[in-house]
Amino acid sequence: MSGDTDLIKLYSARILALAADIPHLDRLDSPDVSVKKRSPLCGSTVTVDLQVRDGAIVAFGQDVKACALGQASAAVVGEVIIGRTLSEVEAARQQLKSMLTEDGPVPDAPFDGFEVLIPAREFKNRHASILLALDATLEGIQTYQEQTCA
Repeated sequence: MSGDTDLIKLYSARILALAADIPHLDRLDSPDVSVKKRSPLCGSTVTVDLQVRDGAIVAFGQDVKACALGQASAAVVGEVIIGRTLSEVEAARQQLKSMLTEDGPVPDAPFDGFEVLIPAREFKNRHASILLALDATLEGIQTYQEQTCA
């Protein structure tokens, strides 16, 4: 019965509410870069479109086909991603991974909304899905910067 209780905690009302209200679900008409990431374990996918100006994300769109945890994570990202820089996205991604895999602290603001996913620490098979939105965004902003610096 403990496993059932853990799953109930994992899919809390807050996680389900985030999953039901993901910001920036429209793809961008003319993105500077688009990246699609897939979790091989569960098949979840997230595609992000970015427009970047002066090193910061100024427009963001995403297509999320993921479990509730991946959707909740994409909602947290979508809520705070506009105005973020490469270094901020890198730090958030590393902090989220540490929170999930090493019992690290919740990512720094503005990414502190990921605290809702602390119960997912015990479910290693869900970590890749949770990281998808940040992984795609990070790859996108890195790709954009590589293209503009080349």
